[in-house]
Amino acid sequence: MRMDYLNHNFPFNQKNFLIKLLLTIFFFGLAFRLLFFHSLPPHISPLLESPLPEKATEPSEPENPPQNSSLPEPVPELPEHVPQNEDEDEDQVSHIDTGKCDYFSGDWVPNPSGPVYTNESCNLIEAHQNCLKNGRPDREFLYWKWVPRDCELPQFDPQKFLNLMRNKAWALIGDSIQRNHVQSLLCMLSTVEQADLVYHDEEYKSKSWHFPSYNFSVSVVWSPFLVEAAIFEDINGVSSSEVQLYLDKLDSKWTDQYLNFDYIIISTGKWFVKSAIYYENDTILGCHSCSNKNLTDLGFNFAYRKALKFVMNFIVSSNHKGLIFFRTSTPDHFENGEWFSGGTCNRTTPIKEGEMEMKDLSRILRDIELEEFGKAAFEASRNGVNFQLVDLAPLSLLRPDGHPGPYRHFHPFDKRLNAKIQNDCLHWCLPGPIDSWNDILMEMVVNG
Repeated sequence: MRMDYLNHNFPFNQKNFLIKLLLTIFFFGLAFRLLFFHSLPPHISPLLESPLPEKATEPSEPENPPQNSSLPEPVPELPEHVPQNEDEDEDQVSHIDTGKCDYFSGDWVPNPSGPVYTNESCNLIEAHQNCLKNGRPDREFLYWKWVPRDCELPQFDPQKFLNLMRNKAWALIGDSIQRNHVQSLLCMLSTVEQADLVYHDEEYKSKSWHFPSYNFSVSVVWSPFLVEAAIFEDINGVSSSEVQLYLDKLDSKWTDQYLNFDYIIISTGKWFVKSAIYYENDTILGCHSCSNKNLTDLGFNFAYRKALKFVMNFIVSSNHKGLIFFRTSTPDHFENGEWFSGGTCNRTTPIKEGEMEMKDLSRILRDIELEEFGKAAFEASRNGVNFQLVDLAPLSLLRPDGHPGPYRHFHPFDKRLNAKIQNDCLHWCLPGPIDSWNDILMEMVVNG
């Protein structure tokens, strides 16, 4: 009946036109369907093409995920530092790297507010780092802060930190940079409460302080090699004989109290460059820089790797229930020589990334540190030990202006004092760039 109706009402040409129109619409729709599905990004294709899509709850991320893709993907959790688009569904976010913030990639930017303490308000600064009291004339080095590129880094909050650390104990274990760092931390905390010195060793290298209102303690443990060592040098660091280094014996000064601390920052580095004789099983293995000895020169890198491996194996198998940071060694900035050959550090502003190469020595130390930490971190995660890396070397490299230089001594250019000028381009002025280390550590504690 319907066909009769068409035959009756439409001439042949009109019927032909209608059939062609219908076929055109059909093929156009088919082509659009094929084109649309094949134009979808490849990183979401498993959800469309997998024979078992119900198991593909989250697509694997590409090696270099786009930072602002227009196609949202479901992710298990939105990082705190990434703002969520309110127009999207709650379980949909832009396709970005959802890893933790990289606090160690960034820039030093001007900070007009300056440091939270001064050399006059804090009485804990050792003379060699009290650059302003010692007569350093410039002040610009005080007005910078470290800013990561991909996330926010709030300024260290002393009150919040002390509240978090109530009934806790911190320890910084290592060499003189750790002493430098603990002074920075204590000076920042002194804006809330002055700490009481409750312990010191005979040489005042290891110390402990207590904040009575918070029952919080901070200790610095002098152990420059972390392994057992016999050191023969005077107060100025001049050696009378090679260091005797026992690479299979940990220094009991820190291991005996290791489990008493809730938070630990451990580090070493430059001391391994000193002339040394290496022991294992109480037998001489060889040495470093010992040309007058009939021993095999194994190089400092041999001892450094062996010692770090031993230290980290102890940490990851220790059943420690707190948080342990391994801090990479920081570079020095001696230019036109070294500390013993007239090297100086006279810069007054930070530099940009790429303006200065890390010295070979610092690079070798850091490479070993990163390699050994990488191995240890895997074991730590298996054993339930919270072991984290604090890689402060790259950001410290950009602050050649932050060292005492000649102002490690009181008014070094005063002719009346007839002082011998000795530059320090390794340690840090207080206040100074080292204060930003505490910004990073606090965020890692809060978010870790």
